[in-house]
Formats: sequence, C-alpha cells, structure tokens
Amino acid sequence: MQLPEHISSAQWQRFKAAADKLQPPFLLTDLGIIREKYLELQQGFDYASIFYAVKANPDDAVIELLAGLGSNFDIASTYELDKVLKFGVEPHRISYGNTIKKRSDIAYFHKHGIDLFATDSEADLRNIAEFAPGARIYIRILTEGSEGADWPLSRKFGCNPEMAIELAALAKELGLEPYGISFHVGSQQRDIDVWDGAIAKVKVVFERLLAEHDIQLKMINMGGGFPANYIQKTNEFHTYCEAITRFLQEDFAEEDVPRIILEPGRSLVGDAGVIVSEVVLVSRKSSTALERWVYTDVGKFSGLIETLDEAIKYPVYAERDGEEEEVILAGPTCDSMDIMYENHKYTLPLSLDIGDRLYWFSTGAYTTSYSSVEFNGFPPLKQYIV
Repeated sequence: MQLPEHISSAQWQRFKAAADKLQPPFLLTDLGIIREKYLELQQGFDYASIFYAVKANPDDAVIELLAGLGSNFDIASTYELDKVLKFGVEPHRISYGNTIKKRSDIAYFHKHGIDLFATDSEADLRNIAEFAPGARIYIRILTEGSEGADWPLSRKFGCNPEMAIELAALAKELGLEPYGISFHVGSQQRDIDVWDGAIAKVKVVFERLLAEHDIQLKMINMGGGFPANYIQKTNEFHTYCEAITRFLQEDFAEEDVPRIILEPGRSLVGDAGVIVSEVVLVSRKSSTALERWVYTDVGKFSGLIETLDEAIKYPVYAERDGEEEEVILAGPTCDSMDIMYENHKYTLPLSLDIGDRLYWFSTGAYTTSYSSVEFNGFPPLKQYIV
C-alpha cells in the first residue's frame, strides 16, 4: 500500500521505529509535528492570540510543549484547568470556553484568577456575575453553513445574534465587562466561505451594541475549525489564512479590527498522531460475500468515536502490497455500533492477515480523550510520545 501523501519518509521511519517497540493498540504522538503546526498557525495569523483547545489532546507532554511555546489555552472543565496550571500557565492565558458550567466551577476558575468566560444564556450569565464578579465575558452566537464541517458544532452551543445583544447589555448591568463575540464554524471545516458569513454576522452585533447600548466590544473569538489531513480533500492552510484575513479586513477597518482569538485543536495535534492497531480477525459473512470484514483491536469505544456516521475518514495503511479489495472495518467489542466504516469503501490488501498491523494516520486529536474507560473491560487507549 501507499503511505498517505502528507506523511514524509522521515516521519514514517520515526513513527515506525517507535511503534515496533510497543504492543498495540496505542497512539503515537510526535511533538515535533505539533511544534511545526503551532509555528505555522502563529505565522499565518500573526495578529491573533492562539488558545489551544485542550480537549483535543490533553496529554501532559502536549500541554507542556505548547505552554513553553507561549500558547494560551481554551479550557472546558476544572480538570483541564488543573492540568494546565501545573505547568505554570498564568491566568491571563486561560479562557473558560464552555458555556455549560456549574456555579462551583465558575467560582473555582475565579478563585484561580481566570476572568475570561464564554456564555450563551441568561442563566449562565447571572451565574458568572455572582461567582466571578467583574469578569470579562464573550458571547457565543449560532452560525449557519456548518454543512462543510465533518464534525458540526453549531446546534448545542450558541444563541442567535438578537439574544447576544441582549446578553451583552445585561452583562453591563450586572457589572461584568461585555468583551467580545465568539463563533465556531464546525470542526474539520472544509468550506472557507463559512467564516465570511460568521464574521459579517459578528460585525452587525458590534455595530448594534455600540449604537444602541454604547457598548464597544474588543474581541472576536473565531474558535477552531481548521482541518487535519484526512481522506477528504481540504484547502492548503495558507489559503485559510489569506481568505479569513481578507474577510476580517472587508468588515473591519484596519484601525478598528478587534483582538482576534483562535481556538485550534484538531489542526494542531491531529496530524501528529498515529494509532497502531492489530488485526484480530478477517472473515466473510458467506462463501460468496464480496466484502471482507476486518476486525481490529481499536474501534469506536477505544478512540475512534469520530467515525460515528463515518464522519471523519482517517487514512489507513497496512504494510502489505498486492491486489486490494473492499473491506468493512470494525472494532473488537461486542456492540453492533462498533463498526467504523461500512458505507465508505476502504480497500486493503487481499494478503492482510490476523496479527498484521494497521496504522491510522492523523489520529492525534480526539482519540485518547474520547476513549472509553472500560467498555468490555478494554482499557483506555494508551498514548506514547515520539
């Protein structure tokens, strides 16, 4: 089989040398690739503040690397906060980006000096006013056009722009600082024009708050959405940078561009990871069946939950050559949901056999953090650092 185009020979040899010493299943993460991705993002958006979305890969080595590079951090829970604080990250480099949070958690963040909070509802806003008085808040709005995202994020979070205006006005009354607006165009977003519509919507909110409530917002949080290298084609990263920068310049005069925050997760750590799995069984459902079922020791419950509805299509590689045939890829658990790919037709060599290894590329994001604790007794997916 051919390696994915984005994997260089040197990268493969580095992964392979480490993988050969370990027993599957596991995730290998290359910190060098994460460093490269961070510097690329920093250079492409040199006017923006980068807040790494810790949920993408919360490994200590990843957090320590990014903290040392000067990254800020988007935090979703007190548990993530504790992980980041132990590496000496100052409170001003942390944002509480979850709009769904307990009162006790708000108080915990406030106690540790964090004063930047996301919100999208009146109840949450009043909780922030009570348990984090004087905090800066940014309001998440709903966005359309997330169809281009392989993993949409627009339904559960956010409010409509009219409510965002009302919340900003209420925040001012409650003694909070209405600081900015946030949106998220969906994870693994391949349609760059979605950012254009979202930024235009934010511009309207900025203008109305200034005209109607004398509130001057200072920040736009554009979330994440930048892609990793999966099977489906995406634009080059520099194309995202150029287009999104142009969208901002079209809606905001150069002297009026607010502070820009980005919350990358997948784009920073996705390509840095390779899951190494072992073929457990190869079978057919009848003597005339055209497709083989290939069962591996990783599945939906051990890191590959983003194959739900076959949303994320990872490049899969086997170290065998020769004629290939369509397969159905499934995990090891006794749950019929544990099938990764059945409709999208992956092909693997006919010579593939029990005990062979499969390499799942670009699996550095949302695999260890999604892995189940003990379903069927299987332990969480292990991670090793290259």
